[in-house]
Amino acid sequence: MISHADKTAIEHAIAEEEARTSGEIVVVIARASADYYYVPYMWAALVALVVPWPLIHWTWMPVQMIYIIQLGVFAALALLLHYPPLRYALVPASVRRKRVHQRAAQQFVAQDIHTTAGHTGVLLFVSQAERRAEILVDAGIHEKVPDAEWKKIVDRLTDRIGRGEPAAGLEEAVHKIGEHLATHFPPDATKENLLPNHLVMLNAD
Repeated sequence: MISHADKTAIEHAIAEEEARTSGEIVVVIARASADYYYVPYMWAALVALVVPWPLIHWTWMPVQMIYIIQLGVFAALALLLHYPPLRYALVPASVRRKRVHQRAAQQFVAQDIHTTAGHTGVLLFVSQAERRAEILVDAGIHEKVPDAEWKKIVDRLTDRIGRGEPAAGLEEAVHKIGEHLATHFPPDATKENLLPNHLVMLNAD
């Protein structure tokens, strides 16, 4: 998803925007927000429960054979649906949304964004497998910038990820975040770069 050149460009964008504000921007990319290993078994079990009914009603097949077919369907589907693209595609959107939000909230704390002076930290979080993004802001920013502005940035980024432009979308999002921070939190002479500007890359739990 992100090449070394892309990573360098995003980190440059972070440094450029932080030079214009007293706020801090942290960008985290996770391979996935959860593994969802239960999903293949859930769908395989649902299909396997349905399989016997037409065989019982419309054939003279022995019960033992139907049972073997049922087990075979369950095993085959459970194995097939472990293929990551299929596994993630079968996760309900509401579940993906919840897991991404939970992971983003964890990273907000893990990356010490809540410790900035004036509470002016912003987390831009992207979860690749779910193709979702979140922006979480600390209390100082929440008082100044309405949630609708962050939603616009997230929607635009999500659209670009869906079109296969994740790196360009992230750069654009960083610059848009920087515009809001520069407007409400201009730089001051005492500002320290409290949080690293490097792009944080995570594997799934």
